[in-house]
Amino acid sequence: MINRHRYKHITWIDLVSPTHTDIQTISKEFDIDLDVASDLMSPTLQPHTEKNTKHLYLVLHFPSLKTDTSILSKEQEVDFIIGKDFLITSRYEEIDSFKEFQHIFEINESLEEDNIGDSAFDIFLILTRRLYKNVEKEIHTLREKLEYIEKEIFEGYEKEMVEAISYAGRDILNLKQALDPHQDVLHSLAEHTENFAGPSYVRRVRSIEDLYYRSRRHITQIWQTLNELRETNNSLLSTKQNEIMTKLTIMAFVTFPLMLLSSIFGMNTHFTPIVGSPNDFFIIIAIMGISTLIMFFFFKKKHWL
Repeated sequence: MINRHRYKHITWIDLVSPTHTDIQTISKEFDIDLDVASDLMSPTLQPHTEKNTKHLYLVLHFPSLKTDTSILSKEQEVDFIIGKDFLITSRYEEIDSFKEFQHIFEINESLEEDNIGDSAFDIFLILTRRLYKNVEKEIHTLREKLEYIEKEIFEGYEKEMVEAISYAGRDILNLKQALDPHQDVLHSLAEHTENFAGPSYVRRVRSIEDLYYRSRRHITQIWQTLNELRETNNSLLSTKQNEIMTKLTIMAFVTFPLMLLSSIFGMNTHFTPIVGSPNDFFIIIAIMGISTLIMFFFFKKKHWL
């Protein structure tokens, strides 16, 4: 699908899941290289930057986390072709940042306001900034999840939080893997910007790099928080399991004399002390009770209870 927008002398073409016909049409209209046009036919595995005399070609992958933990998060690819007076974006699914910016773009177009810029590079920078801000929203959502996990851990739900911690770790890892290649791409873009768009845009590209590095720092911080929560949760689980094992062991030792005495007095022998005498049942019960009390006070003295 081709979405066409025009602002002053700038044309923005937004391709959503483009067909072969769509790409052919746009390639002829804007004289796009055949290699670049062929790349638009299908998703690109690795982000990268290419420059020729006519345009800049940029591929970036942005993380898209799912609220349903059973659905694996994925990356959203956005291809940018930046010309002197046109911008072509290609994507394979709907992205909220694009919907919001299309609305702003249409308002400025109808009102002829000067809020967007004077070149296709301005539109590219605004879109890219919005995409990185969306990454910050994803990071904020993960930070809220970690706060919830921390609260549940210290309320005694360590076992239930094992799965939640694993899902959070998967999402943070997906964020990190999606953003890792951006460093080289943005560095390469900054090198090409001065010759392509002019020195004034280099500083603005650097500001996009700053957004990227800020996102990376935030991801590192929440990754460290997750590791601390995982260690805390594992420690609390181990402590709770050790307490259970201690109690079971004590119960086994406390009941051991009872089982031993009942086995002794239950032996089928010709002569068994106490058995057969008056009040033999109550005497045996008393011996068992005294033995239990002795074991109880012994564990108490050793501070095992």
